[in-house]
Amino acid sequence: MVNNEDDDDMSCDDSHRSNAGIYGAVFNLTTTVIGAGIMALPAAMKVLGLIVGITMICLIGVLAQISAELLIRFTVQCKATSYGEVVQHALGSPARILSEIFIIVNNAGVLVVYLIIMGDVMSGSARHAGVLEQWFGNGFWDNRNLVMFIVLIVFLAPLCALDRIESLSLTSAASVVLAVLFVTITCVVASIMLIEGKTAPPRLIPDVSSKKSIIELLVIIPVMSNAYVCHFNIQPIYNELEGRSPRKMNKVGRITTVICIMIYCLTAVSGYLLFGKNTEGDVLTNFDKPLGIRFSTTLNFVVRVGYIFHLILVFPVIHFSLRQTVDELAFSGAVPLSESKNRCLGLTCALLGIIYTASIMIPSIWTAFKFTGATTAVSLGFTFPALIALRLGHKGPLGLSSRDRSLSWVMLVLAIIVSIVGVVGNIYGMQDGSSE
Repeated sequence: MVNNEDDDDMSCDDSHRSNAGIYGAVFNLTTTVIGAGIMALPAAMKVLGLIVGITMICLIGVLAQISAELLIRFTVQCKATSYGEVVQHALGSPARILSEIFIIVNNAGVLVVYLIIMGDVMSGSARHAGVLEQWFGNGFWDNRNLVMFIVLIVFLAPLCALDRIESLSLTSAASVVLAVLFVTITCVVASIMLIEGKTAPPRLIPDVSSKKSIIELLVIIPVMSNAYVCHFNIQPIYNELEGRSPRKMNKVGRITTVICIMIYCLTAVSGYLLFGKNTEGDVLTNFDKPLGIRFSTTLNFVVRVGYIFHLILVFPVIHFSLRQTVDELAFSGAVPLSESKNRCLGLTCALLGIIYTASIMIPSIWTAFKFTGATTAVSLGFTFPALIALRLGHKGPLGLSSRDRSLSWVMLVLAIIVSIVGVVGNIYGMQDGSSE
């Protein structure tokens, strides 16, 4: 899809270093994609059914990769170093400000979701027992807000204080391993229960028999699109990629997409098979009761604790682009953030404080996912990249072919439809919820 005249001729040593850079970039980009969104996919499968659900996971993943390649192409053409810069080149300063606001809202919302999950899983909620309660009985750890604060200070703040995304490559690799561990366990358990006949027959197609089911269907696609949005981290990862070129970054994106589609499909199907109609918006909370197989209690703890550590390692990667965007918006023209330790630490502390406060106030991850998915996530992942391509596609050596231009139009139209339908569905869903 991308012209590659700018690829470098590399020696063997350079090639080895470049491959190492590619693998580190894959880990960082995969970590950006596979966060809390994976926990909402089994609930999405419950609404869509297996056939439509798997199709949508694959389709949205491919579209997300196409939009990422368009973004990379015009980032290079404009010599931009951030998402906001390439938006400004294509659409002007007001659009850049809007895109940066969207990144801030989207990333802050995602990080709030992470903290909510950590609190719910470790301390429990009204409907589910927490890990710490099951281990130690009642105690101060039943206080969800206190547990989130301790996790924030002890684990998250030190990682978030790092000023280069490249520094997070090892933690990102560990987070991917933990995600694979989660998927492996859920698949094995679901397979055993399926063989033993302990799972209910799954839905294959969407249910459109009631107004409630139709509203759920309207809001589910934005939730799924939210699971693939990583575009705000493409420029920082590209900037630090050794021997960088569009071809290398596209390779990073394609490897990441294949990994994410496989993990998402396996998680969505196995999670839905395990819990059926009782699948929660955050499937991780379903793992608080025995699953009906040997060692299920131990496996439940491994799944929940392992994924909490996964989110802890994902958190700083998302926070990195959030902090960079806030800095660009609030301190335009100042020295780079990596050269100002005081500003970097100040922004980190302020953002973590806001995220913690919001996590106390927002009731569930489903609420956050529905609104960010229908607005900021769709815009960052599909609307802005399509507009950038259509606006800049007639310029320079990396211009659009007729096929790419058609794809950009299709992506733009679909993104607008998904946003409108998602917002309308959310509004109707809130009205129905308040009237019950």
